[in-house]
Formats: sequence, structure tokens, C-alpha cells
Amino acid sequence: MDLSLIIISYNCADLLGECLKSVFASTGVSLEVFVVDNASKDGSATVVRERFPLARLIANDANRGFGAANNQALPNCSGRYVVLLNPDTAVGAESLNKMIRFMDGNARVGLAGPKVENPDGSRQDSVSYRYPGHRFGAADLGELPGDIACVLGACQIVRADLFRSIGGFDEDFFLYGEDQDLCLRIRKKGFEIGFIENATIMHYGGHSERQTPPAEVVRKKVRAEHLFYRKHYNAETLRRIRSAQRKKALWRIISLKLLFPVTADKTKALGKLARYKVIYEENQTGSND
Repeated sequence: MDLSLIIISYNCADLLGECLKSVFASTGVSLEVFVVDNASKDGSATVVRERFPLARLIANDANRGFGAANNQALPNCSGRYVVLLNPDTAVGAESLNKMIRFMDGNARVGLAGPKVENPDGSRQDSVSYRYPGHRFGAADLGELPGDIACVLGACQIVRADLFRSIGGFDEDFFLYGEDQDLCLRIRKKGFEIGFIENATIMHYGGHSERQTPPAEVVRKKVRAEHLFYRKHYNAETLRRIRSAQRKKALWRIISLKLLFPVTADKTKALGKLARYKVIYEENQTGSND
């Protein structure tokens, strides 16, 4: 088996079917497909059962989070590589084959990601060269192989044996931050992170959180970042990061309030204000973690 592909579904029935359809239309690859449903309320599991009998469904009674759900499927994976794919994506017919060929030809790469496009064909930013807090914490990370820090978690291919050897995802990350943490842990094992230019996926983005207020999404992301900081940086670095973020957020709050009377798009300004208030609050309370 070339490939074990894992999709985590959570209230995404409207897109999950198209995602699976694109996966099973892939050419030039032998693969098995796992769908782990995190207690969706919209019939996502039914979509898999009724329309895609070749997919192996794991239906959870509760939302276990992204990393933990992937780890559930990992012991059953028999492929040389594991692809971690979001349900709000569609893969090109030859993309999975190209991803495998890239990994076969680059032994130093432990994990890689394809090119990611928006539904309109424009390109999504899917490659990062720095980790959160890198400005303050680069020295804590030491020398790492390769130039790429992380590729977007919407689609990643990882060597199965390597993925198992590091214990899969860190389940302390419930939704955000787990992709950055995984990439960093793989680099600490001596492998590079790769980018596969000739393989493409389409990604809608943010689908599972579309019912969540934007400020609460920001809160989740900030808390995931704090977890990343605590795990990979020393205490002084963490203090400096939080201080800088708190000061930046406070400055933006003051600026938005001062400019509000002459701001044309007040709805947008209020949204920004709510987000920066969350960042400020979380960096205040975070100092006591």
C-alpha cells in the first residue's frame, strides 16, 4: 500500500462528499481511506456510510479534536505514507501520486505539503519559514534542518514510520497549532519539511469553524500559540512574547477607538477591536499559566 489517507470530519457533510469523490478519483496510487467523524450533527458520518463504502469510518461519540482523531486511525494505517487531509478540500487527480513520487525522491524530507489554491484558483499561502514567536524564540530551537518551518495542515504527507515514532500528533492541541508542532518535532528528529510545487489541492478554509464567532476563533488560536510557546520555548522567551503581544494589542485597541468616529466601515472596525481585545486578555491571563 502506497498511501493511507486520513480525513477528520466535523459538521462538514456539504463538502465531505466532494472531498472523498476527488480522493477516490486519484490516479496512479494504491490507497486506503479513513474518515474519523468527531460527533457531527449534520449527517457527515451518514454521507460516508451510504456513498463511500470503501472508506473506513470511525464514528466518535464526542469531538475529540483534530490531533486525537488522526491518532485514532494511525494504528490501522498500512501505507508507506500517511496523508492528513481536511474535508474542505479537493485533490487533483494526479496530486497524490505526485506527492508520493516527491517523498520517494527526497529521503531527507519527513513531511511535505502540496500547492494550495482557493476555489477561484488563486494561490493560498501554505508555506511558513518561521514558527510563532520566532522573533524571540529562534535561539531556543537551535539548528534545524531545511528552510521551511511548516506547511499548511489542510494537506500534509508524512512518512508513516516517522509519524508513529514521534507518537503522532500531540493531543494537547485540540484544533489549532498542531500542524506547526508536528512539523517542528519532525525537524527536531533530523528531517526537513518539503513543498511539492507540482501537486495541487483546492481548499475552502475555515469550514468547521464557520458557526463560531470570529473573536472566539481568535481566542482558540491564541491559546494554541501559548501551548506551542510553553512546549518549545523557555520561560523568559515566553514572557517576552506575551509582553510584546499585549503591548501591540493595546496599541491597536487605542488606535481603533480613536479613529472609530471617522472610520467608514464601522462593522469591520468593531470586528478588529473584538479580536485585539481577545489577544490582550489572553496575554494577560496567559502570564499565570
